[in-house]
Amino acid sequence: MAEKEHMNLVIIGHVDHGKSTLTGRILLETGAIDPHIIEKYKKEAEEKGKGSFYFAWVMDGLKEERERGVTIDVAHKKFYTDKYYFTVIDAPGHRDFVKNMITGTSQADAAIITCSAVEGPQAQTKEHVFLATTLGVKQIIVAINKMDAVKYDEAKYKEAVEGMSKLLKMVGNKVENIPFIPVSAYEGDNIKTASPNTAWYKGPTLIGALDSLTVPEKHTDKPLRVPVQDVYTITGIGTVPVGRVETGTLKPKMKVVFMPSNKVGEVKSIEMHHEQMPQALPGDNVGFNVGGIAKNDIKRGDVAGPVDNPPAVAKEFTAQIIVLNHPSVITVGYTPVFHVHTAQVACQFTEIISAQRAGKKLDDLSFLKNGDNAIVKLKPAKPLVVESAKDFPPLGRFAIRDMGQTVAAGVCISVDKA
Repeated sequence: MAEKEHMNLVIIGHVDHGKSTLTGRILLETGAIDPHIIEKYKKEAEEKGKGSFYFAWVMDGLKEERERGVTIDVAHKKFYTDKYYFTVIDAPGHRDFVKNMITGTSQADAAIITCSAVEGPQAQTKEHVFLATTLGVKQIIVAINKMDAVKYDEAKYKEAVEGMSKLLKMVGNKVENIPFIPVSAYEGDNIKTASPNTAWYKGPTLIGALDSLTVPEKHTDKPLRVPVQDVYTITGIGTVPVGRVETGTLKPKMKVVFMPSNKVGEVKSIEMHHEQMPQALPGDNVGFNVGGIAKNDIKRGDVAGPVDNPPAVAKEFTAQIIVLNHPSVITVGYTPVFHVHTAQVACQFTEIISAQRAGKKLDDLSFLKNGDNAIVKLKPAKPLVVESAKDFPPLGRFAIRDMGQTVAAGVCISVDKA
């Protein structure tokens, strides 16, 4: 069988809108989980009086089994459709959700956003839609879930679609290109086959919609950039950074430099899903063994690049931001934490260059508030790799977090190198 093209998928949405169940259902319907395992968990869940949660149990159970075995790609699951090979990036539910979503979604080629037909979009749904869009997820599928709980009522479906359309349009998505699919992750409606319960719905099934996604162009023509997610020391192998190739091609024998740590090493071997790879291309999540580097030389947030074209470390950078959710106002001097690729670094607002409010240019640039769109100058508190989103899109997108929430998101326009 010819290797299918690969896509990274993130499944996001409000905590109680059935994300885990939907993930489990997709894995089951595509044959990625052995039905025996499902039966085992279903039994366990029923014995504990949690019958309706058994899919979520499946997901948690698999996670525990993975945690017992030692594996590099902890949070990734894979499944195949007729056309593609998907890796599901796990964006965990509650605590660190947004933090993981920022590092996770910036790796996704497409997103399924779940929205419950019972409650419609929630504040959290809005935040996820904003982030997915700002972080460059171009392809979105909306799953209007829990249709079984509203007795497959078309009016409830339409209400949820309307709410989601409004949110998606706000951040510049073309809604006519987005499928809104009425599903029941729990019962399996419209996941793989069209459901007789929603005879009024004429669009694709969820898996059909996944097959009509397009593989984003791979930036193999650009210099190599691999943001480091983790660094392992593996007995008998050595130092193994793990990360996703964002641009360029990673090959054995390459000399790479990790910035801002400024450490140089040689790539010995590359591994993905426990298999040795002759090379890694944009979109591949890999572990790669690097000679000449100790585990403590490099860390999460470093970016690997070729020695002759190292990743840019910013003294200052200029960015365009959207203020999403700030409790008061943003002024010069404000220093929140920026999440850029896998790095988290505090950056100070040093200048508000220009701004718009409700589409009108602002004359008063002393502060920014929710909804404002601005061009600003920023100074990282410690060395940070950030590049212009035009040259290296995945290294130029960021979210700004403060007080446990995402206050703004944006893209880097230009970098004043350190």
